[in-house]
Amino acid sequence: MNVIEVENLTYSYDKNEIKAVQSVSFSVPEGKYVTLIGHNGSGKSTLAKLLSGLITSYEGKISLFGQELNKNSVYALRKKIGLVFQNPDNQFVGSTVRDDIAFGLENRQIPSEKMDEIINAYSKRVGMFDSLDKAPENLSGGQKQRVAIAGVLAMHPDLIIYDEATSMLDPVGKKDILDITFSLRKENPSLTVLSITHDVEEAFRSDYVLVMNGGRILLQGEPKEVFSHQQELKSVRLDSPFFVALKNALIAKGMPIPAEIDTEEKLEEYLCR
Repeated sequence: MNVIEVENLTYSYDKNEIKAVQSVSFSVPEGKYVTLIGHNGSGKSTLAKLLSGLITSYEGKISLFGQELNKNSVYALRKKIGLVFQNPDNQFVGSTVRDDIAFGLENRQIPSEKMDEIINAYSKRVGMFDSLDKAPENLSGGQKQRVAIAGVLAMHPDLIIYDEATSMLDPVGKKDILDITFSLRKENPSLTVLSITHDVEEAFRSDYVLVMNGGRILLQGEPKEVFSHQQELKSVRLDSPFFVALKNALIAKGMPIPAEIDTEEKLEEYLCR
């Protein structure tokens, strides 16, 4: 089953403006980790708002979980989606970390004993357990982002949409959140993730990559296929992942590296023979 199906999606904020999203079509199968990469102004965040139902007037068709997204279905479908924005201040609704993570659980009428268990578990997973009673003004941007992510994960959504969700985290924090997300997918193989990001390293770890530029999909495919298009990526100011850049540099120096060497681990093993 495709969790997301987008057909000829077009949207502009003003009828006289250049279209923010133009003739976009793609699908996301259940259980996949899909990344959407592109620079500022490429249309990524607008697409996230369209997919999450925050924008409901558009041309084309969006279907989520086999149901067309429209004004009548949006509220029911949102219950299946966890959305994490780039700016955590736009999501922080509680007076403390504990209250913020509890907000969505209370709306679903989770019993208080079970709620405490869930809050403790997910605050620990994102490294915020010791800050449960802190107010948002006493948190850094990165800490607020961890709280926002904990609040979404605690709801056990079927689809998570990260809209530059790790942009305020340092490299260690970013890796922690990605590792948590990948571990959750192992626990729940049907969990689907769409991550809108600048991070090509994250994209290289994903199952499928969409490259957006000027409101359109420029490239899409498995990571090794997408990142083989060096000239197209350079034309939209996207770098290669470390592994791809290193492998290409070694090949350029005359080292024969087989095509099946397609991960850092395999390359390390190959070079250490």
